[in-house]
Amino acid sequence: MHFAAAFVALASAVALGRAQTNTGEATYYYPGLGACGFTNTQDQYVVAVSVDFYNDYPYVLMFTALGATSNPNDNPICQHSLTANYNGNSVTVAIVDQCEACAYYDIDLSPAAFQGLADLSVGRLDGVTWSVN
Repeated sequence: MHFAAAFVALASAVALGRAQTNTGEATYYYPGLGACGFTNTQDQYVVAVSVDFYNDYPYVLMFTALGATSNPNDNPICQHSLTANYNGNSVTVAIVDQCEACAYYDIDLSPAAFQGLADLSVGRLDGVTWSVN
């Protein structure tokens, strides 16, 4: 019986890494060589997630990050995209980098991706929802 409960808890932890809808702020940045090892431009639909989210992906179990590797290029989050939503607009972007200044659920979009949600002049969007695909 205890094994079954532990298995369900572990399965739930794994699912949280991918299916969870997160809410945070979105800003934009000018990408270059990212933590995933790719060089991107401002015209591509790419995103940086917070360092902690990047290192915790796909989940944290008992305070241990089970997705992080010693080489950030090999982090499993680099194989995913996320879909961000704001005021009825939506963009899907490749996860390519870490955002040093972002809070846990904040994201930093390329200018092209940000403009899919709002004008660049807005600068910061509060209440953006997003989930990893």
